[in-house]
Formats: sequence, structure tokens, C-alpha cells
Amino acid sequence: MQGESTGKEVYVIDDKAEIIIGLEIHCQLNKLNSKLFCGCSTKHHEAEPNTHTCPVCMGLPGALPVINKKAVEYAIMVGLALSCHIAEHTQFYRKNYYYPDLPRGFQITQYDYPIAANGIITVDTDGAERTIRIRRVHMEEDPGRLVHQGSIETSKFVLVDYNRSGMPLIEVVTEPDLRSPKEARRFINKLRNILEYLDVFDGSLPGSLRVDANVSLRGGARVEIKNISSYKGVERALLFEISRQQQMKRRGVKVVQETRHYDDERNCTITLRSKEQAEEYRYFPEADLVPLSVSSWQHRLKESLPELPDAKRERFKAQYGISDNHAKVLTQEIRDANYYEYVASKIDPIMAATWVADYLKGELNYRDRDVRDAFEPEKMVFILEQLKQGIITDKGAVEIIRTLLDEGGEPRDIIARKSLAKVESNITRTAVAEVIKENDLAIRDYRSGKAQAFNFLVGMVMKKTRGRADPAEINTLLKELLECT
Repeated sequence: MQGESTGKEVYVIDDKAEIIIGLEIHCQLNKLNSKLFCGCSTKHHEAEPNTHTCPVCMGLPGALPVINKKAVEYAIMVGLALSCHIAEHTQFYRKNYYYPDLPRGFQITQYDYPIAANGIITVDTDGAERTIRIRRVHMEEDPGRLVHQGSIETSKFVLVDYNRSGMPLIEVVTEPDLRSPKEARRFINKLRNILEYLDVFDGSLPGSLRVDANVSLRGGARVEIKNISSYKGVERALLFEISRQQQMKRRGVKVVQETRHYDDERNCTITLRSKEQAEEYRYFPEADLVPLSVSSWQHRLKESLPELPDAKRERFKAQYGISDNHAKVLTQEIRDANYYEYVASKIDPIMAATWVADYLKGELNYRDRDVRDAFEPEKMVFILEQLKQGIITDKGAVEIIRTLLDEGGEPRDIIARKSLAKVESNITRTAVAEVIKENDLAIRDYRSGKAQAFNFLVGMVMKKTRGRADPAEINTLLKELLECT
């Protein structure tokens, strides 16, 4: 048995049970200016409800869709970035079902002829890399947004905002190759990073990514968890659902094929309905949109692809001489990579990698923020220049970073205000002499072979100098003076 945790909850998952996970990931192409089949703006996130609509995205009688060519190009770029085969011909279908957020009574999507298929994404799984197969990438329009008054179980009425209706989506469908909730989360993060490198997607916008997860235990029925709306939520939902299915199996209760909703607040899945089959949607070709021949677009769009995360990682290692681990951390997100490259262009690249990947990223992760919330890279360059010149210590540099993140300001002012400039050698020597004089017991312990006693003495000198002495200089002076006493 093994325990997994995503915060406060700890789930016990049976190692011997083979977990089978497939994902359907809906990503808005929200870097486009207009919706998939009409000219309405995609910039609706701060707008009043139902203000970014027109007869087309409201599904009014007689309103005809017109395909957004740029959306098709974006979808092909995604397919190419995922090493997919791009279809020679692609076609839109009507997926028929009734739901209040679907004003036409059907969704325009792709069925038999997706725009891309048979791709791969390689993900890191605790030091090893696994290849996850992509079954298909297809285009579709987003429905509107349902706003429940309370939870989905208890709300007495539901409001509908159609601003999202008609937003361009791609759906990335994996093969059932994922074997753990952690692996699923890493896969989604890798996909998000690729889309942001392509500049077709902004994952920070609400509703930009939603996931349907199919999960089963080997030999058991498959359960679909619908509309998981956060990256962390995917892992949490899968952990809960796997634990639920394993408990049912131990009690001899049969797991049935069904669709469940994930309640993020209560961290549990709830039965919605029995699982639909594809034929229940009565797919048929969209008569108002002609089939598309797009294979001739591939070469032009492939030439326009930017450097993607894996390629950038290898370049960083070769160009800057940094470790594989640092290269992985720095290329996971395009913002981090750009930040690092600026700093590395002004200061020693290996030093820059250590301070951006380890120190800055560590402080940002602790605060649950990203590099967009950090200070400008010019300020990081200044800090590292001061450190390299011996004006501040490592401890002082960390203090400046923390102060900038929490309070803002200028590094030069923080150094002066907090007296972070490194003390002169004569002051350090005086502090070392005082510590030796005041700590007879620790000195005896050190001479009797207790290594931790030396670390204690170093700490006492740092305390006397308020962290402004150079630790390497303290070590040298301590050993020198201890030999003389």
C-alpha cells in the first residue's frame, strides 16, 4: 500500500492494482481575437454576462457559422507540436444533445475526421521518461457557462452566461496510457507548457482548460469524471476516485460505468448519469460548413513553430552548460525560460541558473506565485552582480529576493536599509576571535572530533555579523585561529 497526498487529504492506493487513466483535455484557443464561427470577441472574462454574443453564437434561427481560419491554423500547429499526423481533409459535425448552455441544441465539433491524430507527449515520471500516446486532436466550439447558485446538488436554479459560447476549443484525447494521478497532472502541465510556447493559449484565464478523466482498475468498469477545472483538481479528483473504486472492490461492490462530477470544495466525485455512448449523440455532418483540405498548410505552419520545451531544454544545456535538472526547471514554462535567458545574457549562466531555478523559483512556489509576479529580471541581474563582486553574501541575496517579492522596492535601497552589505575582513576576524573566546565548550567539542561544533561556531560568527560575513571567509579564519589557540 502507498499513501499519496495533495494537501490535507491522504489517500491509500493499492500498488498491486493496475490503474488505467485516459484524459480528454479541452483547451481554449484564447489567444485568438474572435470566436470559432463568428466575429464576437474572445476577451470576455471581465465582461458582464451575455454581452459578447451575436445571433451565431446564440444559435438563433437562420444565423450561419463561418469558420475562423486562424483557429484552424492554431489547431494544426498544436497537432504538429504533438508529433501528430495532420489530416488531409477534416470536417465538422453536429453533436446533438440538449443542455441549457448549448443554445443550438447541438455542438459543432469534429467526429470521424479530426484535424490531427496519432501523436505523443513525453513526460517525466520521477526520474524516468514515459511516452503518452495522443489518440486525436479535434476542434470544437465551447458551450456557454452554467452558474449554479450553491453546489450542483443543492442549487435551486441555474444562471447561464453565453459569453463563452462559441469560444474556439481544441480537445486533446489520450490513449489510456497514464498510470497514476501524479502522472496525469504532469501530462497536463506538459501539454499546457507546449500550448503556451506556441502562443495559442493562456492558461491563467478562468475556464481556459477543463479536463474529463476516464479512470478504471484493470478488469473493472470505466468511470468518467467531467469538467475538472484546475490542474491540481485533476490529481485530487483521480486520487479520490481511485480510492473509491478500490474500496468498493474490497467490499465486493461492482463499479458501474457512469459519469461523475468532481466537487472541488468537498473533494469528492458525485454521480451525474449513466455513461452515454457515441451513437446517443446522433452525429451527422454540419451542413453549413464545407469540409476543409488543410494538408497543404503543414509546411508553412511547421516553419513558423517556435522552439518547444524539450528542444529548449537541450539547447540550454549545450549553450549555457547548465545541469539537466536546472534546464528542466527553467524550460517548463516559457516565462521562466525567457526570464532566465535575459539574466544569463548579463551574468554567468551557471550562476544565473542556480539563482533563478533554485532560489527565485523556490520563493515563488512557496508563495504560490509565478515569475510574472516576480520583480524585473534587471533587478535579479543587479543582485547577482553584487553577489559576484563580494558586496553581499548568499544570505543577503536571499533576503533581498524575499523583500522584493513581499514588499517591492529597489535592491540597492534594500541593501542600504537592511545593512546587507558584506562586512570587511577585519570585522569578521574580530567576530571570529570573540566567538572563540566566548565558547570554550564548543571549542573542546570541536577538538575532540565533533564536527557539528564547528558549524555551531560558524553560526555564532554569522549571528554576530548579522549574516553579513562571507561564510567561506569565516571557515578559513576559524580554522586559522583555532590552530593558534
